[in-house]
Amino acid sequence: MDTIPSLTNIKRAHQRISKITLDTPVLTSQTINEMAGCEVYFKCENFQKVGSFKMRGAANMILGFRSEERTNGFATHSSGNHAQAVALAAKLAGSKAYVVMPKNSAQVKINATKDYGADVILCEPNEQSRISTCDQVIAETGAIFVHPFDDYRIIAGQATAAKELMEDVPGLHTIMTPVGGGGLAAGTALAAQYIDPNVEVVLGEPKKADDTFKSLQANKIIPVKNPDTIADGLRTSIGARNFEIIQKYVKEVVTVSEKEIIDAMRTIWERMKIIIEPSCAVPFAALLKEKEKYTGKKVGIILTGGNVDLSNLPF
Repeated sequence: MDTIPSLTNIKRAHQRISKITLDTPVLTSQTINEMAGCEVYFKCENFQKVGSFKMRGAANMILGFRSEERTNGFATHSSGNHAQAVALAAKLAGSKAYVVMPKNSAQVKINATKDYGADVILCEPNEQSRISTCDQVIAETGAIFVHPFDDYRIIAGQATAAKELMEDVPGLHTIMTPVGGGGLAAGTALAAQYIDPNVEVVLGEPKKADDTFKSLQANKIIPVKNPDTIADGLRTSIGARNFEIIQKYVKEVVTVSEKEIIDAMRTIWERMKIIIEPSCAVPFAALLKEKEKYTGKKVGIILTGGNVDLSNLPF
């Protein structure tokens, strides 16, 4: 797919992936509604297969190839959730996955990726090493590259989470997601634009990895430098395809501090009794930071994942 996904593309993606993904529940909490001063609807992608929305994009891309095209398998580089998603989607498609992971990735994520049947290749913890190691794997195996976010097939797959949310909760005023590479953010923006253009899309981003916020201000991509945030899933620079969609259809990006992220994460653990990872708490932190804007409104938040190292919690 070499053009921005249409609503038809998103619907097809939804149909395609429904064989191997879950239609995750939407949860609410009276206590959180009172705290935020609005009605908050949490789309629980932390309950998705592999514990993350990333399963949607990976499944859409991998299942989009015919079985004879999948014989050499699929390759990617990722520090965690996308790694596991490619591993499981490839396995369920009867194919092979090769996953390049930085050697400082959370051990729980490395183990899980191996458990889903992937060959894990460790590399130095920087973008250049990830890319060059992955290129080498592709050259040796002939595997198809599955980009973590900068691919329209991935964006169409991620858009299905917002599609389900809007079908389950009509009349939302705002949908909030975190933004890292921008697959979910761009997909959510497209789904909202097509299904209900009155829905505003607001992104949460860590102050310590605020490249999307800065890029929108500068009207060009400014890559992230030394993203020292607890939200490990959001340490990536925004992708080109993703940025183009976000520029058109996202209302604003709200940046939050490390303390705000940790406090929001803890609140969801305590009040909702569910496990979310730090990246996942970022849009909720953004809502709490600017709650006066949403008084009495209906706000959907996509809880992106629940893969945490339980021996290394920030609280």
